[in-house]
Amino acid sequence: MAGKMKLSDVLVVFSLSAASLLCGPLAFSQTTAAAAPAHDPIPADQIAAWEKLTPYQKSQLDRTYNDWAFLAKFREADALLPPPAPGETRVVFMGDSITEGWGMKASATSPARGEFFPGKPYINRGISGQTTPQMLVRFRQDVILLKPKVVVILAGTNDIAENTGKESPEEIEGNIASMAELARANGIRVVLCSVLPASEFGWHKGLEPAPKIKALNAWMKDYAAKSGFVYVDYYSPMANSEGGLKAELSPDGVHPNKAGYDLMAPLAETGIAEALKKSLP
Repeated sequence: MAGKMKLSDVLVVFSLSAASLLCGPLAFSQTTAAAAPAHDPIPADQIAAWEKLTPYQKSQLDRTYNDWAFLAKFREADALLPPPAPGETRVVFMGDSITEGWGMKASATSPARGEFFPGKPYINRGISGQTTPQMLVRFRQDVILLKPKVVVILAGTNDIAENTGKESPEEIEGNIASMAELARANGIRVVLCSVLPASEFGWHKGLEPAPKIKALNAWMKDYAAKSGFVYVDYYSPMANSEGGLKAELSPDGVHPNKAGYDLMAPLAETGIAEALKKSLP
């Protein structure tokens, strides 16, 4: 659809999503395919549902229908980034909130999360909440066109958390493989990182993610070996006996704290160095 949707259109066409954000079902009147949502009055219950959303929830709903992969997040920064300088070892980190949070400064509600490779020409392209299909959509803009020597991919947690709906293991694997193969086709070396351990997702409880994460990591390790990519194992040193993230490495069982990132950083550096030794096809 060309142009930005009006919020009134979002309310009518996508009101079920607003209901899900409120964590409760709402009833909506049905319209025919020929009806023009902009001309119909918005039912009072839909207006009430919208008003109950927080500003953050409204922004998320608006983005879902106007920029699902959030290409706008880094569009300007990508366009302003100059080509790599001669001899520069540019590395792009592609991921979700675990990548985005790497190096975040302390705030009133969150402690500092270490440093993001100070002095290195490494570029952070993590977006909180994203799943592998969203990353795949923005992979050309946020990775390929930046012309890095290496891409470090950390993805899959939010797929298992069903952030953009249910996915089969094969679908998650396929998205990761597609990103890796796109990188290789464009002369970029690939580092695939294991999904971090988690025994529960605070925002979507009851999914029992631990065995799913373990299975995805087993596939990824095997796929990397068969495909000539580098595999970095964050999982093993960060997992507790239940397959969750060690308490001393995370404030919430999903996202690393400074100690967690301090553990991850040298593993990533080792993976990058290994990837740089590999010849491109």
